[in-house]
Amino acid sequence: METKVRDLQFDDISLVMDYWMSASPEYLHSMGADIHKMPSRANFQAMLEKQLQLSFQEKKAYALIWECDGHPIGHSNVNLIHFEESATMHLHLWKSNQRRKGLGVEFVKKSIPFYFDNLRLENLICEPYALNIAPNKTLKKVGFSFIKKYLTVPGSLNFEQEVNRWELTKKAYSTLFHK
Repeated sequence: METKVRDLQFDDISLVMDYWMSASPEYLHSMGADIHKMPSRANFQAMLEKQLQLSFQEKKAYALIWECDGHPIGHSNVNLIHFEESATMHLHLWKSNQRRKGLGVEFVKKSIPFYFDNLRLENLICEPYALNIAPNKTLKKVGFSFIKKYLTVPGSLNFEQEVNRWELTKKAYSTLFHK
């Protein structure tokens, strides 16, 4: 299986939209998303299209596509971007049959350099829903440091929940990825 990570392109937006718009309420809840806070497809698509046109310094969101054997199977994105400081990462394998195979670890490892290098980050944060086991295991395996568990509304699409805050500093990134 050959895996590849690349920047989101205009042609990929419909795939990301299909993932979000076809997700069941149960699946959305399992990752901490509130179905009542989901934007319309048109608004979501317009936001992604706008972000593709901005420089890295201007972006509010930055997305990557995850490919396996030449086929897109998921995406990662960051938001809450503070250029040259920090960003918050999200991880999504689109189909259940692609999960629990170790692909997440491989894709996250390949995504991290895009975020640190293009956004010149000092710190990459990920705050998955504490009850969502897969991303929490993935982050630990990749080398993120567990910081704390706390109650919050982590993003515009989320309900109030306990999250686990994981961080990867630039120093840890340099040590882990530039040996």
